[in-house]
Amino acid sequence: MAYGAEGPGQRARDADAKEPATHGPSIPRQSLPWVITGIVMLALSLRAPIIAPTAVIGDIQADTGLNAVGAGLLTGLPVLLFALATPLATRTIRRFGPEATVILCLAGVLAGTVIRSIGPAAVVLAGTAIIGVALTLGNIVVPVIIRRDVPWRKVSAVTGAYSATMNVGSMATLLATAPLAALFGWRWAIAAWSVVTAAGLAYWLIWGRPRFGPADGANGGARAQGRTPEPAAVDGPGAAAATSRNRRIVALLILAFCGQSGAYYATTAWLPLLLADTRGLAPAASGATASLFQIAAIGGAFGVPLLAARARTWIPVAVIGLCWITLPIGLLLAPEAYVIWSIIGGIAQGGGFTAIFSIIPRIARSDSEAASASARVQAGGYLAATCTPPLAGWLNSITGAWSAPLLLVLGLTLAFSVGGLLAARLSERR
Repeated sequence: MAYGAEGPGQRARDADAKEPATHGPSIPRQSLPWVITGIVMLALSLRAPIIAPTAVIGDIQADTGLNAVGAGLLTGLPVLLFALATPLATRTIRRFGPEATVILCLAGVLAGTVIRSIGPAAVVLAGTAIIGVALTLGNIVVPVIIRRDVPWRKVSAVTGAYSATMNVGSMATLLATAPLAALFGWRWAIAAWSVVTAAGLAYWLIWGRPRFGPADGANGGARAQGRTPEPAAVDGPGAAAATSRNRRIVALLILAFCGQSGAYYATTAWLPLLLADTRGLAPAASGATASLFQIAAIGGAFGVPLLAARARTWIPVAVIGLCWITLPIGLLLAPEAYVIWSIIGGIAQGGGFTAIFSIIPRIARSDSEAASASARVQAGGYLAATCTPPLAGWLNSITGAWSAPLLLVLGLTLAFSVGGLLAARLSERR
């Protein structure tokens, strides 16, 4: 096809015109708002349970006797389980279907939140572990639902709404938990967020239960839900080439998400202390500035879909990669402009998540393939997320400065940029 004088937006639409060939049957258009509502309600419970204890960590330690290691597990354990429990998530999706998996996720978060708020230190950690396993189910199943039910032209927008909602939920939790604890105590404060989870669970029980059924790996779920089964894979050079290409894309997305998650969690963990040490900010001021890193993610989450609708797949990834790289370089070379770098980095972390998880639904040829790809990408990324905050802290402790941790973040952002760009370019090939 000759592009002639057509603009980049038209070229993007022409290139994307082939996308439906790999996209499975979707629900009726009139049901799409219900799907998006369900995804948003699920997203509200996918990060808030991890954030809530950080706002009252001192109260929890004083009441339960948790030491520093135990307190770190309140946030570190769920992230580690995001990586370790992914095989369980994929098996659950294949056996019970996406809707049942969502309900198990929300029921597990609800149970873990209640358990975590009622007992001594061991019970608090047990509830945290339950939450971590349950959240893993939600992390893996969302790309499957988007791939199955969302028209391919809206994949980036819905993924952006999902990512932005997680950030909004995190910020609301961070801002409201401490005041609630001052009024009612930390146990009631972290238990209060179970109301949001219960609302999501009720929604999915009402709307999603009629769609129960196994994932479409064997086309059983499609038939059970009244949808046309996906065609079986055709053997031959074309199918083998597509499988090989998708494997390369997933491998590159693993690299990209390792960079994304590692940079995000290292920055989230250490940016307030970095600003306090290097700029002399008071704890309240450094925390407020670091919160810009979280708030600005909403702009990135929605900005990527807007850019993707007008440009080729790789362009949003390139823009986000540039923003990511700007954060550590800016803090190294011009630390006095830390507010600007925090905002740019926040845009990057919100947009990076959206960019990566918009590619998976576009290349997956079945629900089971989407679940498998999502699991592999998240397993690698969250293992990196588990390791990088303590590594950054160790680098700071042995050097007595923040240059080495920032160089670590720079390396992670470069990993995101290289892996994401190569994956996006390869995903455009047919």
